[in-house]
Amino acid sequence: MSSRTLKRSPARRPVQKRAPRVSMIDRGIAALPVSEATVHRIATWSITGAVMAGLGTLAVWMGVPSAVGTALAEGVGRAGFRVEQIEVTGLSRMDRMSVYAVALDQQSRAMPLVRLEDVRAKLLQYGWIEDAHVSRRLPDTLLVHVVERKPTAVWQDKGQLSLIGPDGVWLEPVRADAMPDLPLVIGPGANQQEAAYQQLLKAAPALKPLVKAATWVGNRRWNLTFESGETLALPAGDAAAAAALAKFAQLDGSKPLLGKGWLRFDMRDPSKLVARKPGDSAGRAITDPNEAGAAAQPAVIEAKKHVSAAGQG
Repeated sequence: MSSRTLKRSPARRPVQKRAPRVSMIDRGIAALPVSEATVHRIATWSITGAVMAGLGTLAVWMGVPSAVGTALAEGVGRAGFRVEQIEVTGLSRMDRMSVYAVALDQQSRAMPLVRLEDVRAKLLQYGWIEDAHVSRRLPDTLLVHVVERKPTAVWQDKGQLSLIGPDGVWLEPVRADAMPDLPLVIGPGANQQEAAYQQLLKAAPALKPLVKAATWVGNRRWNLTFESGETLALPAGDAAAAAALAKFAQLDGSKPLLGKGWLRFDMRDPSKLVARKPGDSAGRAITDPNEAGAAAQPAVIEAKKHVSAAGQG
């Protein structure tokens, strides 16, 4: 019996399967502290909500009959895209509840029906709000960012004190015992002249910290009251008033006039400085600061010729 040599076939090596490639998005999802199913659910709702909100808004904008567009938008709202939260940033002084009230004052809170420009326009009616930005964050939040005005002065009119902002915008009442360290302007219309008054003080920066208040007289000119009690009457007209104030600062700088017992200084005619002490029946003109302490008889002395003349007020 012949023997046969049995040849064994070489053993097959197991085929190693390559691990599937994992995309950066999948890795990011895996790293989130929520399940993958939850992530996909959120993404699906976000996409669906954006599409539905877009369709509802588009229907309103493109003139789809009002009832149809509104019904579609309300359907979007019932699907969960409805204003439920208001997030406000930028507030410091204004009442936060007033902003909430404006943002929620809607005929419908369905997201497509919230008119962002209308909300912004209503917010800008408040003195404190200089600018506002309103946007949606789906599914249920309105974002409101405001830029507040900064108070620039205190306005006193008919016994009432108020904070005002740039260009005289009324902000809020203020108590006399809580007045901030801001310029005080007095009289009807003085709030509208606040910017011009700030510019006037630049003509004599050394005098600015010495001014206690400014009274707007006859809707045409200023009377300045100093911390030392004196009043300085300035002429009408921005240029004339600035020139007169600069001249007064020059005279006071040569030899102090303030705090020397004078009651009133009059430069309504900026060609001369007329000063009066308590009990004087008439003022006396001062061109040389050394005259400030002299007990001269009431007289009118012409000022230096280089000071330009202006009309009296």
